[in-house]
Amino acid sequence: MNIGRFSIEQLSEGRFELFDDGRVNRLTHQEDTGPAIDLPTQVSSTVGIDPVLVSSNEHKILLDTGLGWGLDAGSNYSDVSNAVTNLDIFGLQPEDITHVILTHLHYDHVAGSTYTDDQSKTQPTFPNAKYYLQKREWEYALSETSEANLVKGASYKLDDLYRLFADDYLVLLEKDFKEIVRGITVLWTGGHTPGHQVIRINDSGESAYYLGDLLPSEKHLNRYAMRQMDIHPNQAKKKKIQLMRQLCDENACLLFYHSLYSKSGMLTKNEKEKYVLKSI
Repeated sequence: MNIGRFSIEQLSEGRFELFDDGRVNRLTHQEDTGPAIDLPTQVSSTVGIDPVLVSSNEHKILLDTGLGWGLDAGSNYSDVSNAVTNLDIFGLQPEDITHVILTHLHYDHVAGSTYTDDQSKTQPTFPNAKYYLQKREWEYALSETSEANLVKGASYKLDDLYRLFADDYLVLLEKDFKEIVRGITVLWTGGHTPGHQVIRINDSGESAYYLGDLLPSEKHLNRYAMRQMDIHPNQAKKKKIQLMRQLCDENACLLFYHSLYSKSGMLTKNEKEKYVLKSI
């Protein structure tokens, strides 16, 4: 997919079960059958994990980093796809990534940001990149790690991210609106977490939006099923509605992180004023 000068690819890691307490379980081919369960009232949800690669001649930008299973020395998940193995498909190495933009710091979106080397040291997965996130997200995550997690499906595990912070890889954004490179802009939304942000890709009159967990899959287009997972439900719902209207006005592409089937598409409305995802 192309948006102006940008090429966009979704780096699928596969399908997983995400439990209310934040645990993640890989689905094998034998287990990956039957309908998806995506309601927060269930014990677990079946989700996809799909970081986004945005490329231009000047930059290689990763939107969220996935679970990263298979990166750690001695990992039991060496056969699981991750952002690094998917980059190889496009002839790219981790060193080629120039920027990483994190929507928020829940484990299933950022665990691939680091890995443990053969000397048991934490290393940045993308050593030549800066990692961009909202300052208020970092501060909230720090406060939550010492307390019981009360929100279903949400989990902060910051142990490895401390090393990124100490080594000056993290860029903490204080403004609600920030252009990272020309045509790539982050917008603070809050809602799902206090520091959640979304990414707009725009060039040559074309645009695409990656909404992170504000709109995690095509199943959430016409219903709000995240109330038990969002820290501030009213704010999340309001921002989601605003951005969906903007997507329609711009005839923009929508990129999903947790979708099982429809990974992207153009947003339109049908005769009943319901949102419909049109394949590109």
